[in-house]
Amino acid sequence: MGDISSVTDDELAFLLKQSNSAAFEKIYSKYWDKLFDYAYKRLNNAELCEEIVQEIFIRLWDRRESLEFTTGLMNYLFTAARYSVIDQYRRQLVQNSFIAASKYNLHIDNSTEERIFVNDLKKYLDDLIGTLPPKCKSVYELSRLQYKTNKEIAEILHISEKTVEGHLTKALQRLRVGMGELLFLAVVFFIK
Repeated sequence: MGDISSVTDDELAFLLKQSNSAAFEKIYSKYWDKLFDYAYKRLNNAELCEEIVQEIFIRLWDRRESLEFTTGLMNYLFTAARYSVIDQYRRQLVQNSFIAASKYNLHIDNSTEERIFVNDLKKYLDDLIGTLPPKCKSVYELSRLQYKTNKEIAEILHISEKTVEGHLTKALQRLRVGMGELLFLAVVFFIK
């Protein structure tokens, strides 16, 4: 199938499973804006929504050979976007709980157990950040700890914005996997 400009989603999905990069590019160009709009309506943060959509397409390509599009390609992509938005809400809840607990720790003497838990959590996250490859670590620290934009990071490190996005995505994926269930425990701990 040489020209894929007029193929259906089912045909694109079939070609994608065959590792057809042109099919992937067509899917990307057809759905990127739609997925971004979907996420932006819910999160109202352009940079975060770009990350979410990029991660969806990275996972799509990485898992292309084993994916089953039982309800269709479009439904698969929008379901992935919905779950990514939900995950972001969860992360925000954890972050807000963590920030609130940190502020609370500054003003009121909490129990020793809580301070130890917070310190252990911080140390665990710092250790995970320390295991990142050097460029990923630099990009993550500039983005998340110094609040630099992707453009500013690209200028500082003399790399392209796409490379910054790639490093940031890789760093966030590794940290997400590393934190795993620990984040859930942190939420439960701070809500009690």
